Amino acid sequence: MAGPRVEWSLNRDPDLIIEIWSTAAALEAVIAALMAGSRIHVESQTRRALITQSWRLSADDWPPDGRLQILPAPLQALTAARVYDFEGLAHDVDVQAFVLDKGASLLAFAPWALPAPGRVAAGIELDVTVGYGDAASDVPEALRQAIRLLVAHWYDNRGLIAVGQQVAELPATVSALIAPYRMLSL
Repeated sequence: MAGPRVEWSLNRDPDLIIEIWSTAAALEAVIAALMAGSRIHVESQTRRALITQSWRLSADDWPPDGRLQILPAPLQALTAARVYDFEGLAHDVDVQAFVLDKGASLLAFAPWALPAPGRVAAGIELDVTVGYGDAASDVPEALRQAIRLLVAHWYDNRGLIAVGQQVAELPATVSALIAPYRMLSL
C-alpha cells in the first residue's frame, strides 16, 4: 500500500563517514541508493519494517486458534479489515473485534465471532501499519548500525565483479547485529 514515508540520507545520519572521491551530489545519490538497499536488506533478513509503512495483508480463512501473526513486524495499528462474500463484494469488519499484541506483532480475535469469507482465495484483507516509527532514530541502534556497516561495505566494494575474482562477503558483524531481531518461522 505505502512504503516508508522517509528514507535515510547522508544529512539525516551524521554517523556515516565515507571518503569522498566524487562530487557531493553524485556521492549523495550513491549513498542514498546504498542506504535504501541496506534498509531493504535488513528488513528482508529480519522480516521487520524499520520505518512506518502501510501494508494490505490477505488470508484465505480465519485461523482456528484466533491468532494471526503480522509480518513484517512490529505491528503499530490495524486500520481496516474486510471479508469478501461469494460474489466478491467486500464487507467491513469492525477493527474493535481484534486485540493487538504489539510486542508479539499479533492480532488476537474470536474466529467464531467474525464473518466467514465467501471467496475461496484471499477472502480476508487486513490493512495494517507496521514499523518502528517515522524517523531513523526510532529504529533500534543495532539495526541502524547494521545499515551503516552495509552502506560502508557496499561503498567500498561497489566495483564490477569479473569471473575468477573473489567476491566480498557481507561482514559477519551485520549478521550478528540483526540476529536478535529476526522473526523466525517454523
